[in-house]
Amino acid sequence: MGQDQGHRGATIAAATPAANASAPVAARLLGEGPVPVWSMPSSELLRRALTRAKVPVAGAGESAALLLRADHVYDAALVGQMARSPGTLLLRPEDRRPVAAHLPTGAGAAQAEAVAQALLAGAPTTDPAFAGLAAAAPAEMVGAYDQALRKRGSAYVLELTAESRRAVEWRMFGGAYKGVTDVVTKYWWPVPAFHVTRACAALGITPNQVTGFSLLLVFAALWWFYQGDFIPGLIAGWLMTFLDTVDGKLARVTLTSTKFGNYFDHLTDLIHPPFWWLAWIAGCSAAGMPLADPWLVGIVIFGGYVLQRIQEGIFIRAFGMHIHVWRHFDSFFRLILARRNPNLILLTPLALVGRPDIGILLVAIWTALCCVEQLVVTIQAMLARRRGPLRSWLDA
Repeated sequence: MGQDQGHRGATIAAATPAANASAPVAARLLGEGPVPVWSMPSSELLRRALTRAKVPVAGAGESAALLLRADHVYDAALVGQMARSPGTLLLRPEDRRPVAAHLPTGAGAAQAEAVAQALLAGAPTTDPAFAGLAAAAPAEMVGAYDQALRKRGSAYVLELTAESRRAVEWRMFGGAYKGVTDVVTKYWWPVPAFHVTRACAALGITPNQVTGFSLLLVFAALWWFYQGDFIPGLIAGWLMTFLDTVDGKLARVTLTSTKFGNYFDHLTDLIHPPFWWLAWIAGCSAAGMPLADPWLVGIVIFGGYVLQRIQEGIFIRAFGMHIHVWRHFDSFFRLILARRNPNLILLTPLALVGRPDIGILLVAIWTALCCVEQLVVTIQAMLARRRGPLRSWLDA
């Protein structure tokens, strides 16, 4: 499910190393956010971002060093970086108007009030209230490479109006999407997933509830595959893959990800696929189309799936990055790697024409070939490391 926006470099943090050692700052939300985003006030979304950054919101009459306009939407990683960057003035990229500020250490109440009024008034960086603050755009504060989502992308701060609401939600949704993934998730699901995610947010449906329903579909597909009822099984399977896209995006855009939800979602994703294919093999016999060597096919598919995961774990441990983010080709190959969604692409048309047995044989062959491909990539990485440390093409 939701993952934190990790491994995004921050030049401002490097310039203020003492910030990490200082006492926790408090935040003050400036103005109102009358336009909802993902069916909640923008101020509520900002509060959630501050909670993730472990920054309390100051009450009435309390002092606060971090000042943020509530009528804007902020990248959660950017909020965390601002909290660690005293003496910083955050600019809106499109017009370089200040929208947030972290006051310098030792700033008094008078300066805080002057900065707050200047921010609310949309004053330029030359306003005297901003004297002593170092202006920075989001891209200068948060690096472009997001290791957790395996993508390059710029941190955002977006003005939220009735006219910009849909564009803001699309920008947030795109920012929550993984960059390196399979072809179905990357190209087929974004548009419908956006609308279903929006509906879930409006109805108050939580990411864990979506994952829970997905788990029911996992078992439904497993049972139908085992019985040889491939078409209803495929319907359940495809719906599950779609909801598997929705739950993570819902968690990220609404900032409701939890450790439990993360484990719940990822363990479900990790465990069920090979059992689907074993059930499919049994279903071929139930449907009167038994495989000549079902045990061999099952060993190749199940063993190949486990071997792929082991190879990926070894690569991460050895080189500090995922195997599919090293080179551009590796990211491209992830689109069609023998995982659940590409395997469903192989199985679906052959089941529709009445040859599920051929479909599962193709899955076995493709699984074996992908294991070989990943082994070759690992060997190539070992040889390349002799010339120096490996670096992801996304982090170049």
